[in-house]
Amino acid sequence: MEEIQSQSDHYRSSSSSASSPASRVPAFNFFYLRKPGSLGQPISFEDSPEWEDTDADVRVEEGGGDSINAATTSVSPSLSKLNSGSLPSPHLPEGAAVARKIAGASVAWKDLTVTIEGKRKYSDNVVKGSNGYALPGTMTVIMGPAKSGKSTLLRAIAGRLPPAAKMYGEIFVNGARMHMPYGSYGFVDLETTLIGSLTVREYLYYSAVLQLPGFFSQKNSVVEEAIHAMSLGDFANKLIGGHCFMKGLPSGERRRVAIARELVMRPHILFIDEPLYHLDSVSALLMMVTLKKLTSTGCTLIFTLNQSSTEVFGLFDRICLLSNGNTLFFGETLACLQHFSNAGFPCPIMQSPSDHFLRAINTDFDRIIAMCKNWQDYNGDFSAVNMDTAVAICTLEATYKSSADAAAVETMILRLTEKEGPLLKSKGKASNATRIAVLTWRSLLIMSREFKYYWLRLILYMLLTLCIGTIFSGLGHSLSSVVTRVAAIFVFVSFTSLLSIAGVPVLMKEIKIYASEESNQHSGALAFLFGQLLSSIPFLFLISISSSLVFYFLIGLRDEFSLLMYFVLNFFMCLLVNEGLMLAVVSLWKNIFQSVLTLVTIHVVLMLAAGYFRIRSKLPGPVWTHPLSDIAFHTYSIQGLLENEYLGVNFAIGQVRSISGFQALHSAYDISPRSNAKWENVLVLFLMAVGYRILVFVLLHFYARKNVSLHRLFRGKHNSTA
Repeated sequence: MEEIQSQSDHYRSSSSSASSPASRVPAFNFFYLRKPGSLGQPISFEDSPEWEDTDADVRVEEGGGDSINAATTSVSPSLSKLNSGSLPSPHLPEGAAVARKIAGASVAWKDLTVTIEGKRKYSDNVVKGSNGYALPGTMTVIMGPAKSGKSTLLRAIAGRLPPAAKMYGEIFVNGARMHMPYGSYGFVDLETTLIGSLTVREYLYYSAVLQLPGFFSQKNSVVEEAIHAMSLGDFANKLIGGHCFMKGLPSGERRRVAIARELVMRPHILFIDEPLYHLDSVSALLMMVTLKKLTSTGCTLIFTLNQSSTEVFGLFDRICLLSNGNTLFFGETLACLQHFSNAGFPCPIMQSPSDHFLRAINTDFDRIIAMCKNWQDYNGDFSAVNMDTAVAICTLEATYKSSADAAAVETMILRLTEKEGPLLKSKGKASNATRIAVLTWRSLLIMSREFKYYWLRLILYMLLTLCIGTIFSGLGHSLSSVVTRVAAIFVFVSFTSLLSIAGVPVLMKEIKIYASEESNQHSGALAFLFGQLLSSIPFLFLISISSSLVFYFLIGLRDEFSLLMYFVLNFFMCLLVNEGLMLAVVSLWKNIFQSVLTLVTIHVVLMLAAGYFRIRSKLPGPVWTHPLSDIAFHTYSIQGLLENEYLGVNFAIGQVRSISGFQALHSAYDISPRSNAKWENVLVLFLMAVGYRILVFVLLHFYARKNVSLHRLFRGKHNSTA
């Protein structure tokens, strides 16, 4: 303790010339003067809700619409003064929607510890014994340097920890142990996958239809409220990702769109992981002012933050400061400034509070200190950064544990949990049929606008088919053309299937969109698969019929309409199987490079086992014959196309003798002499297409079930401790 005290005294003496506890807050900085009370006082209980005056009931209107009864809990005096301070609300245009009041909910966590094996070098405890709370109509920020446990704590409170994590402690919502049903809360992840080919209004509308029950027309008002709440009116009709003639939305607006997606449910509690991620200072201030206006509707807002400007810092109601999983402070933002001053680390007058906090508790600054010591003799005094962060962290933690602020937090948690308030109720979900229809229509709209992913692929298919057709054109119908025509059909089926790998980025984007929506229960594996299948059928059929017509007539296959239709159907089923295979690989890897590499390898191996380079009856060993040749969809597609072309055909040898098409193909490719064999091959292709999609469903469902079971496990632990 003597060493810690000496380090604190050294830093206090080096900083006293620039700042003192009395002059630390400049009078001209209105962000520091909007909250009442002395800085030396602990946090007050003026924001404590009284359950008797609160109504958080959710009612579902007739016709499927839903609305939330406004909470009658009055906003705290400090919050009302802050909202009436130096950041006035902008003037609303005529006809603009007014934000609807939302019944917020209190959240409290007690002795919360999260362990993840192998996450940290010296300890598996990512969060250690954290205590805190968040009240309706307030902003609570979890702040700290990188790898301090901010996001882990946020996910623990929201019940969204990864499967490898174990959580200990208690979480209370309105005084009840961890009860947040669907629709009562929203979670915005650090990286949210948006759909660039949709406008902001379209994206939010489809999100609302996926989330809320009721008719489509009833979602417009909810969407407009979300657009107004996040100040997106000027961007509502702009494409999120832009196009070749127009840039997409800036990063700040994209982040607000991601938040607006959760607001269509009108959640009581909103969790946001790094709302200022990749934003400049102006966009960051606009984002936080927008979120501050959102809390005025009654919503409880909890988010993480790495760093903030002075203006942004003044908008926070409470701050939870973490370092290496330890809670160094929890309380009102101005009380945090006093806490640092009491510990011997006052904030210099010209420095941002958040910069000062992170400077004191970020161990990465020790490397800068080592560098500055070498420069100090030649470049002047560097005492402003000459502080041991380990000493600062120990001092701040010890000071906080013995402070009145820590005792006040425990007292507040006791008050919030001694009596259960109204339970949050689920608002209902959209039916699977509705979700399938919405996902199908949305995917069709995306296909019509994504030129480089869909229409360019169609052009490439046409060019490839044209090349193959011109190379193998003019074969005639003699016996000598049989082997060459077999080669043409093999090249057509194999190369067009290989070209389908160009669609991996599209499927990867669809998987990411699904993962983003499924994590918030906006979609499901079954709805996603049916929607993806139904939307891909028109595009695959367009490719199959256009490519088949070009190839069929350039090669000079038999001129019969029924045979042409079978050729189109066979190639369509081949593309459908290939699409399912790509979807399974992408779902497994979730990485473009690994997916492409895996698919190319699979296609090459299946092409070798397809029976062209060596007929199936003479393939060596059990591996090439069974199972590789059996699972190669090329085999059944080529067999069906050859049976369609040569069964029932005779070739004359001289003037007397003739042989059948089956005999002519006997040495070139294995086919069946039965007349219905080609339909059996189509049936096998159909079953393979179904099988691959069942595999995708298992992969997606298993991944989702792990998260759901984990959430239920956590909630079960909370209920068992009741």
